[in-house]
Amino acid sequence: MSPRGVATPDVAERLFAAAERIVVRDGPGALTSRAVTTEAGCSKGLLHAHFAGLDAFVAELCLDRFARTAEKARALSERVGQHTVRHNLEAVALALLDSGGPAISGLAMTRPAATARIREALAGGAPGFDAIQDAITGYLKAEQSHDRLPPTLDPHSVALAIVGAAHHVLMTTWPGAPDPRPSITRLVKALVEE
Repeated sequence: MSPRGVATPDVAERLFAAAERIVVRDGPGALTSRAVTTEAGCSKGLLHAHFAGLDAFVAELCLDRFARTAEKARALSERVGQHTVRHNLEAVALALLDSGGPAISGLAMTRPAATARIREALAGGAPGFDAIQDAITGYLKAEQSHDRLPPTLDPHSVALAIVGAAHHVLMTTWPGAPDPRPSITRLVKALVEE
């Protein structure tokens, strides 16, 4: 436990990681400010010192994870011509499900005020599913220009299918449910024949 008055490095990430562990292990109902700070091993008031309440914290957690996944999707442009297209797409699609993705999405759905904050941020340009879909579309077009995909493949539709399926899984999976990763892997394989 960090002593009072001593700076805690990477506060947000430390609290986010603690929240993910709680939600994955115990479900969304177990998430409280106290549970997060206890799990993170820091002072009880730290969450409220950095966030305007638990709903703001949950919203920022979700937005942070969207931004990280969008960054991974944008990095696809660096993989053009490397590995297989399927491998590269699977990595991004599965990244949506990493870090307790389904559990965190379920958490946001149980907190209407957090959901409203997330929608507002996305409407204001925060990276979300649209940014991920755009990055995948651009990547597929680049692979087509390198003759690694057939010209008949529709990059927009493939990107929409991958992101839409991941979104569906995030919204309909709960802690303890069967692992959704094999379904996403099969989808990518069905959409992209190399």
